Amino acid sequence: MAQKDLKEKVLSVLDRSKFGTLATVKNNKPHSRYMTFHHDGLTLYTPTDKDTHKAEEIDENPNVHILLGYNGDGLGDAYVEVEGKAVIKKDGGLKEKLWTSHMEKWFEGPDDPNYIVLEIQPTLFRLMNSDEKSPQVLEV
Repeated sequence: MAQKDLKEKVLSVLDRSKFGTLATVKNNKPHSRYMTFHHDGLTLYTPTDKDTHKAEEIDENPNVHILLGYNGDGLGDAYVEVEGKAVIKKDGGLKEKLWTSHMEKWFEGPDDPNYIVLEIQPTLFRLMNSDEKSPQVLEV
């Protein structure tokens, strides 16, 4: 498959997938949790609190792994595995852009100093279950 076509398939999975797992590294072991995800092109974003284990773990080791796309409808659901590096962002414009009323449970608003955004710069996507030649690898 051409890289352009592969990129479009990856973007299609990202467009329809808002919930997935984020794995960080703690004491040389993976630590996973469910998160909400947004994307701008191939760059991923997930909101969180600055005083969480994941923020601390990313400060110590920025390598992350993300699973997005499997929705449980069947064994053939296309999904992506994402390898990348995470950076903690406190940019007000980005926080405002990602803000939803659902976040009021944890934060006072987009200006809450505890509200941060993890920006994930992918280095590799694996597109899984998209056809008989799975996985397909898109290096970024």
